Amino acid sequence: MTLLNSLRTALHGLAGTKLRAVLTALGVIIGVASVIATLALGNGARAAVEANFRFLGSDQIQIDAQLQFNANKGETKLTGKSLSYEDGLLMPESVPLVDRVEMTVNANGKLRQGRAVLDMAVVGTTADQLTTIAQQNQVQPINWPANKPLTAKDFIGEGRFFTPAEVSAGASVCVLGQQTALDLFAGDDPIGQTMWVNRQPCEVIGVAAELEVTDPSQRLRSKPNDGCYMPISTVIRNFYDTEPSVSITAHVSDQSRMEEAKAQVAAFLRQRHGIVPDADGNYTDDFYLTTKSDVLGAQQAAARTFSILLTALAIVALIVGGIGIMNVMLVSVSERTREIGVRLAVGAQRKDIVSQFLLEAVLLSAASGLLGIAVGILAVPVAASLNNGIALLDPASIPLSFGVALLTGVIFGLYPALRASRLDPIEALRYE
Repeated sequence: MTLLNSLRTALHGLAGTKLRAVLTALGVIIGVASVIATLALGNGARAAVEANFRFLGSDQIQIDAQLQFNANKGETKLTGKSLSYEDGLLMPESVPLVDRVEMTVNANGKLRQGRAVLDMAVVGTTADQLTTIAQQNQVQPINWPANKPLTAKDFIGEGRFFTPAEVSAGASVCVLGQQTALDLFAGDDPIGQTMWVNRQPCEVIGVAAELEVTDPSQRLRSKPNDGCYMPISTVIRNFYDTEPSVSITAHVSDQSRMEEAKAQVAAFLRQRHGIVPDADGNYTDDFYLTTKSDVLGAQQAAARTFSILLTALAIVALIVGGIGIMNVMLVSVSERTREIGVRLAVGAQRKDIVSQFLLEAVLLSAASGLLGIAVGILAVPVAASLNNGIALLDPASIPLSFGVALLTGVIFGLYPALRASRLDPIEALRYE
């Protein structure tokens, strides 16, 4: 029996039970669509993790104070000493592997110019903040050409950013976001003008370029053109009665020795904060250190667990679909027992019977696989909408899911096909 004849016979067999075949195909369709949607969600989750933490360079150690939440009072407080401005100043000269540090602290401020008044967060930072913003690649000048490198100067539209000398001296200078400058000065040139920040005079030395976030999905929620940057020393002096806790980013001179650098930073801060080991030699630190590999490792592990769970559900759906195929084929063998007996009696070989029924199962699973691929592709945008817009279709998932569908047909169609080929011709012809 030729392959073409087997194919015609298989198609004829399936055509005789259309409704049954359609209902059986649903399980495989759902399974294949689940595989595609699952891989899209997994890829989206991994891409989101990388995007969320791409601001943390591979040579950076993020240092923050350890906080504790008091559920009874509903407030967050430090577990020990704060990370001080002096901690950051002394770190490069005290920690061999730290090349430089950046520090930031936020404060609520009231900006006033004439009759215009704005309430917003004022960012106190060091002089190389723009370099960090350029490296983070979270915002860019509007309509910036793709793949064109960014430098700190590209983020300044007018004037300049403050210098390390101005940070050390606590100069009363500031750099405004473009929209903030427009709101305060109503289109007039703000450079060199004096405005008031929390009733303290401040000279405007720069205005940022018009910016946009690089992630299009965040553009409606973000306001990159609102802001006021001042030297961190000035913000600490003018906005705080007591020493605030600052956020420190340490840049390591040798990325291959990142763990050693973390140990050096931890030892430095323990010595500064008077932290001593307990009886077991363990430290209770009032700070925590984070590197890109730390964050990505933990988040990627969570994303993998999520993908494994969804994949398991997809496999269950395919198994259910495969059992449906097996059930349909067994019923078909039972209904066509006399037909099988006639074929065997007139000289058909057992392999012909196997190929006929196995081909029916494979055709059913193949058709189900193609429909499942279509449903899966259409389901990706739906899955993304239910997952904060995070889903990326993996082209490799299409042949993979189709191959799994075919494999399901072969595995679950083999037993019914073998059972049909082992029927006794005489008993089969007597079957009613």
